[in-house]
Amino acid sequence: MNQKRLPSLPHNPGVRDLVRGKCKGSRSLSQEDTERGFQGWHEGGYLPHRDEPGLIQFVTFRLVDAFPETLRSEWEALLKVENDRQRHIELEAYLDKGRGECFLRQPEIAKMIEDSLRFRHDKDYELSAWAIMPNHVHLLFKVFETPMSQLIDAWKGFTAKQANRLLGRKGKFWQAGYWDTYIRSAEHEQRTKNYIEGNPVKVGLAVSQKEWPWSSARFRDGYERLCLPD
Repeated sequence: MNQKRLPSLPHNPGVRDLVRGKCKGSRSLSQEDTERGFQGWHEGGYLPHRDEPGLIQFVTFRLVDAFPETLRSEWEALLKVENDRQRHIELEAYLDKGRGECFLRQPEIAKMIEDSLRFRHDKDYELSAWAIMPNHVHLLFKVFETPMSQLIDAWKGFTAKQANRLLGRKGKFWQAGYWDTYIRSAEHEQRTKNYIEGNPVKVGLAVSQKEWPWSSARFRDGYERLCLPD
């Protein structure tokens, strides 16, 4: 059965005015940043997004069957929740149910994805936290000179090919697009780290954060600093 694309969020006619207001209150991107592909404040029809060098971004991307068409009755109503934050919370909660094939449960696949995320750490971006769940990935990272969209497209493109090879399958591996939120403060960043690394425990996949083999929690030292081996 072909997996249909998860419907996009409905059009929000007020988002363009919101983005215009955000642009007026923020510094303009340099020509160099624009030429690299950074978009600054922009919108995709419903939600505002901020894409600039130096921002810390919280991103979630998911497997193509994480919202199965055969279980549409379970998740379709979530797309109609009007409050942005509440809708995001409920969609994330649905992901945690672990629907679909959950290819990321397989250690060989999870390791390959984690290795790819860590490959250019401290070169093209700075990882702050991650968790590879059975059917989705949470990632917190600081953007350097490569736009977030280009980084994620590269990650997803490479890992999709490798995963399909390992699984002996063809076709789409990741759902198109991703959810993103830029980090506004140190407190916001800490809450997000706690959410990401606590996700496997919250859904019963591990007893403690450090027990889960595919997250940044196991690399924290006694001061909660992320210490990645070379």
